[in-house]
Formats: sequence, C-alpha cells, structure tokens
Amino acid sequence: MTGPRDLTALFDPKTVAVLGASNDESKYGNWLSVQALRMVSHRTVHLVNRRGETILGQPSLRSLAEVDEPVELVVVTVPAHGFEQAVDDALNAGARAIVGVTAGFAELGDDGRALQERIVERVRAAGAVLLGPNCLGVLDSSTSLTLASNPLPPGRIALLSQSGNMALELSGFLAARGHGFSRFVSLGNQADLGAADLIRSCVDNTETDLIALYCEDFGDGRAFVAAATAAAEAGKPVVLLTVGGSEASIRGAQSHTGSLTSDSAVIDAACEAAGVYRVASPRQLANAAVTLLSYGAAPVHRVGVIADGGGHAGVASDVVEASGLSVPEFPADMSVALRARLTPSAGVRNPVDLAGAGEQDITSFVSVLDTVLSSPDIDSALVTGYFGGYGGYGDNLARGEIAAAAAMADVAHRHGKPVVVHTMHSDSEAAKVLADRGVPVFTAVEDAAGTLAILDRAAVPRVLPELPARAADPVPAAGYWDARELFRAAGVTFPEARLVDEVDEAVAAAERIGYPVVLKAMGLLHKSDSGGVALGLTGRDEVADAVRRMRERLNPSGFCVEGMADTSDGTELIVGVQRDPRFGPVAMVGLGGVFTEVLADVTFALAPVDAATARRLLENLRAAALLHGVRGRPPIDIDSAAAAIATISEVAAAHPEIAELEINPLLATPRGTLGLDARIVLGNH
Repeated sequence: MTGPRDLTALFDPKTVAVLGASNDESKYGNWLSVQALRMVSHRTVHLVNRRGETILGQPSLRSLAEVDEPVELVVVTVPAHGFEQAVDDALNAGARAIVGVTAGFAELGDDGRALQERIVERVRAAGAVLLGPNCLGVLDSSTSLTLASNPLPPGRIALLSQSGNMALELSGFLAARGHGFSRFVSLGNQADLGAADLIRSCVDNTETDLIALYCEDFGDGRAFVAAATAAAEAGKPVVLLTVGGSEASIRGAQSHTGSLTSDSAVIDAACEAAGVYRVASPRQLANAAVTLLSYGAAPVHRVGVIADGGGHAGVASDVVEASGLSVPEFPADMSVALRARLTPSAGVRNPVDLAGAGEQDITSFVSVLDTVLSSPDIDSALVTGYFGGYGGYGDNLARGEIAAAAAMADVAHRHGKPVVVHTMHSDSEAAKVLADRGVPVFTAVEDAAGTLAILDRAAVPRVLPELPARAADPVPAAGYWDARELFRAAGVTFPEARLVDEVDEAVAAAERIGYPVVLKAMGLLHKSDSGGVALGLTGRDEVADAVRRMRERLNPSGFCVEGMADTSDGTELIVGVQRDPRFGPVAMVGLGGVFTEVLADVTFALAPVDAATARRLLENLRAAALLHGVRGRPPIDIDSAAAAIATISEVAAAHPEIAELEINPLLATPRGTLGLDARIVLGNH
C-alpha cells in the first residue's frame, strides 16, 4: 500500500481540455464538452478536435500542442486506437490528471490489459494520475467541476462507481430521496486510481458526509480496508454495493471492466473489518445512505415497534426479527407508562399497538415514540401502519397529523436513536414532513426493517493487524507431517507422534507413545476418505495389521503414528486460511470434523487475526452454544482455542507461498486445544 496521492488536479484544476470534443450528440466527446462549457466562467476550458471545427458554437484546437499554457486536467474521449497517443499528448501538455472515457482495454482481455498497464506506467512516471479508462468522468460540487456525462444535483454524498449506468441508477434513487452529491467519480477499469484512492480523497473533503460506492474489483483489498476504515473513523460512513454473490455476477464483472472479483464471504469480512455497510441492491444503498445521513452510525439492534393496528404490529415484529434484529419485551415500568397513555385494549409490551388511539389523539404517536426511545433497553424504533392517512378524514386531523410528524422527528433526533417509518400513505404531507426532517419513510415494512438490519451488521472498524514479515524459511512440502510440524513449531499443540516407514517402526513408536494410537498414511490429500486413517489401535497386532493393510491398498510414502486424543468432552472445530488475490489471507473458523460440510457453520475475517478477533469468530458461530457447554457437557477453554486460531492465521500470513491451509479437526476441550489433522496447499509465490 502506498500513501495518499495528490488529486487536486482531478477535482480542482485551473485548466481543462476535452480531447475528442464533438458536435455529434451520440458521442461522449459531445456530452463531456457540453458539461465542460458550464465551467468557462471560473476555469479555462479547451475543446480539442483534430479537424479544428467549431464545437457547440465554440472554437476548438486541432491538438493540445496548440495550447500555450499547461493543461492540468485532460479528458480523453478518442477511439481506443488513439488513446495511447492521446495520453502522451496530455502528459506533454503538462497534465497532472487524465480522465479516460475511452473503452476497449482490460475488459477485452490480455492484449487490452497489457496496453492499459503500459499506459499507466507512463502516467505514473510523469507524476500524474489516470481515472478510468472506460469511465463516465468526474464532478465536484464544491469546486463547480462538471466533467461527467450527466449532471447531478449538489449535496453531501460522494458517489463512486465502477459502472456508469449503476451510478445513474444510484443517483436517481438518492436524488428522489432529496439528496445530492459532493462528488461523483466514475471508476471505470481502475487502471491507476482505484476505489481506495478515491475513498481517501473523500475523507479530507469537507463537503462529503457519506461515501456511496459501487465496486466490482477492489484492486489492493488491504488498501481499500485501510481507506474505508479511515472514512468510518472520520465519521463518513461507506455504503457498498458490489457483486460476487453468484457465478453469473462474477462473469459479468469480468467482461464489464476486466475486474477480478472476490468471494462474497471475503468481501463481508473486509466490510466488517472496516465498518463498511454492505447492501445488496441500489434501493438498499439509497435507504441505508439516507438513514445514516439522518442518524449516523448508531446502535439499532433492539427495536421498539409502534403500530396503529394489530396486523401491522405483528407483521412488522416478524419482519424485524427475520432480519436478524430483536423486538425485546419492554420492562414492566415502561409498559405501565405506556398503559397510562393508551386505551385498555392497546398492546404495550413491544410491539406497541395504539389500538385506535391515532384517530382519537394523533399526538399519541409522539408520546409513545418518546416513551419507547427513552428506554435504555431500546436502540431504535420502527413506526408502521396508517400514519399519514389520518389527514384524509378532515382538515383538523390533517393539521394535527402534520404537527405530530414534526414533533416525532424532533423526538427522534433529541434521543439520537434511529427511527424509521413505514406507512401505506408514504406520499402524504405528514410523510413528507417526516422525510424532510430526516426521518426515513418507507412504502414497505421489509425495506424499513432491512435498512435497520444493514446498519446493525456493520461493526465498529478495528485496527487490522499488519501482515507479518515473510518467513525466512518457506514451507518445504505440503504433506501432513510438514504441515503439523509447521504449526507445532509455532505453538499449536498436537498429540505426540512419530514418522515411520515399516511395521516394526510403527509398533515401536506406538509402544513409546502409549495406546491407544492413530495410524495415518502419508502422501494422501484426503486420508480419511481413502481409508488412510485407522483410529483407536490398542495393541501391537492392531498397529501391525493396519500398516500392512494400508501398504497393500494405498502404498503410501510413509506412516504417522499419533497418540489418540480423548474427544469425549471436546468440540471439533475447523480452522482454515485461504489467500484471496485481492484481500490476501482470509481466516475461516467453523464447526469441524463431520459437521464441516453438513452444517457449513463458518465465519470469516481478514488474517492475521488476534486472539480477541478469533474469540469473536467463535462466538459468532450459529452453534456457539456448544462451546459454552450444553446437556451436561463442560464448556471448552475458549481462550485456548482463540489463541490457537490466532497462531494458525499468523503462520499462514507469514507464508505467502501457502495458497490454502486447514486444521480439521482442531479439538477444543475444557483443558486446552489439540490439532488432530493438518493440510497445506502450496501456491505459486
């Protein structure tokens, strides 16, 4: 990772040139020229057309060589075959930033990628930056920079997008919710400037309160995590929409911008490390962004549900809990306080059912919301049902409802707890008052609950442990013995064992270790599946017979004789590390042994992990209760298990030649932790 790059010339250039300016309304050279000419009152704009014709009523130059001053920012819209020369011309004209709108590079394959990389080398050697290629341009509201294909309203959101059309859809959703943009950056192929660079530039931008990002390829994944962490720590949430959840989306991204995507679970781990809010659709991004702009990063997990009907109360509660949130029962004193404000038929235990109080006294919405948010046991509130529709029954109710909406917004912001409103009358005046005063309004209760769930999933950003120095001695081979000895030397406990070749050696080793023992055939990738493991051998004859049978059937390179571990009060875990091409080593923890494929109960984190993070991974398993003791079983030593997981991840991170490693099972017991099997796959490092 490198330090922040100077992007002043990209966002606030004194002089701009559009290379490939055109009168043809079907070309980017025309669209960008139209936008560029909006800036002529406060910065110099040069339109460059190789024929030197009048463009949009303005004179043009035949080449950048005709410009008699340095041009800080050059937008290149020429065809792909002329792009390389155009970049050279821009650099010769003094460009410190180049926006490559032209397409036809890495997204077309290896030849296009090679050309793209050659161009980037020249740009960096000149001390300049390149945005794109294959992008829609850039704008900055604070500097009145308008060099994107489509104008966008000003506001407090920085919109960074690798897809042009996705950016337009996202901007539409956000603008419809009354929000505009401090910056818009179309990332394109990210040949030079990537998502991390642009996120870092927004951290220092005083006009940006939130960063909305659509990204397919994170480039240097660790740099992305560091940049997003810096944004979160600066109070500027990053809301991410990405692909990678399906094989089809991965294929599409590769053909779209030449992107290399990461597995969805890896991206989730990166988002958790950086405190990024990950969403699954453009509408979800807009909903999450609007809610974060209203309340910031606040706890939301324990939800108070307020409805003006039993049906809405029940459905909303189910939807909230199905989203992974909680609708806890109110303390008795709170229910008593609510009962004093409502009719005898009202529900007051959570959810709250106003049971007709709305039409009798519209201010009951305000007092109930205030009471619910006053509780230290409630983090957020979801109001659902008919609010917004009462005004249709008469002018007095309409005025009262609008006043109640304003008061509800005041209550929400006074308590500093997120409040979202679902109403079947989302186009009403009262709903508009709520939205205008920063209380998000939704037409579907699942969108309201889903937005709270998105906010709940983002963790507080952590300090990600740096990758350790590369180990001096690479792993010599990928066999079981090499793997167990690598981890044992690092501090992971394994049963006593001997490496042997023949029957007599195996028997002698078993006698020294003490019965019962385990015999494992060496040189097999999946020993258990092929009959290469014999458990619970209790005497000389059993050991000798097992060796002879494995020799005859499998002809292994050797054998390992190990002490047999007592698994009666232990829990088998699996600990693995894989090396992602973008994010580096990623740790995986889950239930091991026979449960690995059956239950698929696993959690992920960027590696290396410390013991505290390893413990959190264990606690986040669906079956975490097993670790604390159930049905008379004693709890495992979680501290020991967490320490072993941290050590395994540290070993993997220090050996980049390891593409994949796994200890399965890692036996966690009340007395400590034992590795019972180990596997390593070496890569090409």
